[in-house]
Formats: sequence, structure tokens, C-alpha cells
Amino acid sequence: MTTIRVLLADDQPLVRTGLRMVIDSTPGIDVVGEAETGAQAVALARELAPDIVVMDIRMPGMDGIEATQMITSESPEARVVVLTTFDSDTHVHASLRAGASGFLVKDMDLDGFLTAIRVVAAGDALIAPGVTRRLIAEFAGRPVPAPPAPELAALTAREREVLTLIGRGLSNTELATHLHISPGTAKAHVASLLSKLGARDRVHLVIAAYEAGLVSPSG
Repeated sequence: MTTIRVLLADDQPLVRTGLRMVIDSTPGIDVVGEAETGAQAVALARELAPDIVVMDIRMPGMDGIEATQMITSESPEARVVVLTTFDSDTHVHASLRAGASGFLVKDMDLDGFLTAIRVVAAGDALIAPGVTRRLIAEFAGRPVPAPPAPELAALTAREREVLTLIGRGLSNTELATHLHISPGTAKAHVASLLSKLGARDRVHLVIAAYEAGLVSPSG
């Protein structure tokens, strides 16, 4: 079994210590480094090439959003999971554009935290009803919607339909059921969308659906 290598970035030592204790007691996941600023996170990501960076947003100097942008730009294979307090952070939507692949809230349970690490490390993204959909709705409601990207014109009618359903939060299994297709075919449609739209993962397909006007924050 391949070990998931995690970099923790948070300016609160107690938070980092707590997360490290949880991870160190979990088979298959290791902490390879800790950063207390965004700049340190970027430097350590370059040096250590972690699979996952758990990134706080509010840190001194370079914040987590800028650090996320730099890490995902320099290392497309890296996956950043934002660690935030949803109700108080008004800048979370910017981390979506910066390349984050998921979101954690600091009061979530430990099993949920470890599951999130595994899900994102597997190449998927967090589309949890209680977290990511709310964040995406907030994200989508603030900026002026961008005009449809040229890549959208290259999508087939079926791919646009799939993109709309992904924007509504459907999983591959739910896509297959809704469209009366096999799970393998649903997965192939998602893979095609990722390629055509240049999206990092599923959460960025959701963003594309919102920005193209295929889905509204109200659903």
C-alpha cells in the first residue's frame, strides 16, 4: 500500500500538533513536514513533493490562497486541501480558483478528516453537501459570471449534461443512475470533461458548471 505523504500548513502549533498525532497513529498516511506560513509551505512543497498539503487560509505574510496558487501552479500533481472555518472566512471562494481540491473545517470529526485526505489523494475532490457545495455556492454568487470558455463549445450535448449534473453535486454512481448508463461510461464522461476543460479534479468541473451558467447557486 502506498503511503500518503502530507504537509501541514497552519500558523497554530496546537493545530499542527493535533493533526500530526492523528495522522501518525493512522496506517498509510504520514506527515512529512510542517509549515507555519504560506511561504514556508511553498518552500517545503518544492523540497518534499508531498501528495497532500493541508492548508490553512489565514497565515502571516503569504496567506494560504496565494500559497495554494503557487503550489498547484508549480506542481500539478500536488493536491491542496484547504483547512478553514467556513462561517468566518470570506475569502474561501478564492482558494477554488487557486487550485484547491477540497475543504476541511476545523471542527470536523477525525474520521472525516482522514477520509478527506484519502479521497483527495486518490485524485477525487470533496463535494460534501455540508461544506463544498456551500463554498461553491458562495464562490459562484460573488464574482460576475465569466463568459463560456471556448472549451465549452467543444463539449458534446451529453458532456454538457454530465457537467451540469456534476455541478449539482452528483457522484459517478448517481450520474450513471440518472443517465441510465454504466458507472464505467459515467467515469469516462468525467475523464473527458477533465481533459477538455483542463480541470484539475471534480471540484473544478463544478466551478466550470457555475461559471458557464449551467448551474446556479440555488441549484
